[in-house]
Amino acid sequence: MRTQVHRFFSSSPADVSGLAAAIAAGEIEPQQIVAILGKTEGNGAINDFSRGLAIMALGRLLGPSLDCTAEEIEDRIVLSFSGGTEGVTCPHYLVFTVDETPAPGLEKGLALAVGYTRSFAPEEVGRLPMILETARVVRGLQSQLEVSADDVHLVQVKGAIPPIPVDPERQLAKEWRCDMAWSRGASALGVALALGEVTGDALHDEMINRDWTQFSARASVSAKPALLRSEICLFANASGWVAEYQIAHGVMRDILDTGAIYQVLGALGLEPINGQLSKDASARVLGAFAKSDADPRGSVRGRRHTMWTDGDISDMRHSRSVVSSLLSGVLGESAVYVSTRAEHQGPLGGGPVAIIARRAHGRDCS
Repeated sequence: MRTQVHRFFSSSPADVSGLAAAIAAGEIEPQQIVAILGKTEGNGAINDFSRGLAIMALGRLLGPSLDCTAEEIEDRIVLSFSGGTEGVTCPHYLVFTVDETPAPGLEKGLALAVGYTRSFAPEEVGRLPMILETARVVRGLQSQLEVSADDVHLVQVKGAIPPIPVDPERQLAKEWRCDMAWSRGASALGVALALGEVTGDALHDEMINRDWTQFSARASVSAKPALLRSEICLFANASGWVAEYQIAHGVMRDILDTGAIYQVLGALGLEPINGQLSKDASARVLGAFAKSDADPRGSVRGRRHTMWTDGDISDMRHSRSVVSSLLSGVLGESAVYVSTRAEHQGPLGGGPVAIIARRAHGRDCS
């Protein structure tokens, strides 16, 4: 088995010319594409149309090769685009392909599996049923790859937000939770449960998006309105996969925690010089993922911040700019995937960070 990572830079959300050229040159087989993750220059909010534009362009490109309509592409390939390229962040997308040809070897390589939850009813979103169903799928992907929880370094989730029916007779005693924040929070806790980061007895409806001591260091969750089922990508280092790439992760305790980034790089055999990777070392990094959050307690390391009270710029755009700048500065590379917000993804005010890099000869970061 072999996972390959292909990175393309876009001149606009609809620009898929890089992938088109790679397919035409025979460098990528469309049938082997399992996931595409990218950053677009929209606002990252619920009305960010740049993400839909990118997905529509990919559907038009890949549909003929996969013998399906453009609208059906999302049923064949996990497409996850994060809006918001504040600061130096470069719009880009990563195409992940999987070749299922057996590749025996002693060293672990980057492995990827994708899966889907069942469809959710609106009243299940942001509640225990969503946690349990997400955990079930994550465990199934672990089993598929034959990896332990320690081998898993990133679980990318697009959380479901099914439409709320207009039905006067379908009134619930509890409030609706069918929105982005609740979908993100419950999905992240599902990942945490599957990976043993939290215990089942700590989970119930009332602790979701309230008990911030419970979180995952490996979940990265966005949510999509009108999505009936959640889409999940699990990245791990696994035996039987070509060790061309490997992945490592850490957790930023707050949005100034560069130490967590250095720790992840060290696990990949990448050592910054004077705080930043050399040009050659930077070229080994193909994917960098992080979650960001403006600490709702109003301070970072004891200093008051105004990210939540700025009437001109969203707190999301503030925190994305901070974390993407830190990550880009350390990596010497601005093609980073930083998304926000981070309910139950890392500790309050912080968030997970994961990096995929070409493996150095003789280095095993399993």
